[in-house]
Amino acid sequence: MVPRTSPMIDQNGKVSQDGLPGVSFIMPILNEARYIERAVGSVLGQDYDGDKEVILALGPSSDGTNEIVSRLQSREPRLKTVHSPTGATPAGLNLAIEASQYPVIIRVDAHSELLPGYTRVGVATLERTGAANVGGLMDAKGETPFQAAVARAYVSPVGLGGAVYHSGTEPGPAESAYLGIFRREALVAAGRFDETLRRAQDWDLNLRIREGGGTVWFDPELKVTYWPRSSWSKLVRQFYATGVWRGELVRRHSARNSLRYFAPPLLVAAIFLGSLSAALKLFGVTSLLPSWGARAATMAAWAPVAYPAWLLWAIATSGEGMSLKERLYLLFVLPSMHISWGSGFISGLLKGATDQVDTSR
Repeated sequence: MVPRTSPMIDQNGKVSQDGLPGVSFIMPILNEARYIERAVGSVLGQDYDGDKEVILALGPSSDGTNEIVSRLQSREPRLKTVHSPTGATPAGLNLAIEASQYPVIIRVDAHSELLPGYTRVGVATLERTGAANVGGLMDAKGETPFQAAVARAYVSPVGLGGAVYHSGTEPGPAESAYLGIFRREALVAAGRFDETLRRAQDWDLNLRIREGGGTVWFDPELKVTYWPRSSWSKLVRQFYATGVWRGELVRRHSARNSLRYFAPPLLVAAIFLGSLSAALKLFGVTSLLPSWGARAATMAAWAPVAYPAWLLWAIATSGEGMSLKERLYLLFVLPSMHISWGSGFISGLLKGATDQVDTSR
């Protein structure tokens, strides 16, 4: 039985019309000129009868994003902005939370688009389950063959399909949530977003919510369209930075991380050691190793061969409905994601993340 929390009322002790709680949408923004209008439009178009406000945390964009926001704000009174000097995601989120007024906080990403019923279903799920945070499916999509391949990798078990919000089908308690529909009281009690984390701050916050006795709830009815990075260089930089920060989280919360996070770094280590073993075998150096070392080197030497073979199998089983061009991109995208994420993880685990920035933004 999920424990129930207090009714959702705003900071003035009121609920919205028809008894619905008001909701505050918060969105950190940095260089999102390509996506910001669609993201804001999907929020303003929510089919929800309660009070709404949208708070954008504006970072120091250099691509005209802030000018677009200013134009949108001139014709929409519910659209508010706060200045986010660093442009860092957790700092922007906390600034937006501080400026918000309603008892439900809905995190939105500039690369995301909400379905019209997202808020209505999410708030009803909060009330029904008593959860502290509710999230749904990241429905990744692409406008180009490359982006479509990245989107397929996001939802495939051979790509990023391990987390429930990538491919889950059954509602229930979850480790974390994509974006999130929060009870303000639970979010504030958990300490808000950790501003020392440039990435994975959602997972960290949800961990603190769960450790404080709250429930994080997954509802597959909630779907959010997500537009992945549109170029190879941005994808690699994004995944490397994400891997670095996951390594940092393992340093901070070692026993609380799922085993699936260790698969990419183990792959990178296996490919490196396998390539080294193959070179040693080629030059006859393995003859200098003890028998157990020679056997280990021989086994490791298969890794650089086995991984491409596995990739071909993965494409064959995960590429249903994709065009030939998209499948070819997927063959390129999967190792790019795995190796950049795994390499970043190893770096973050060994050295920490310090101030590693996702330069893909």
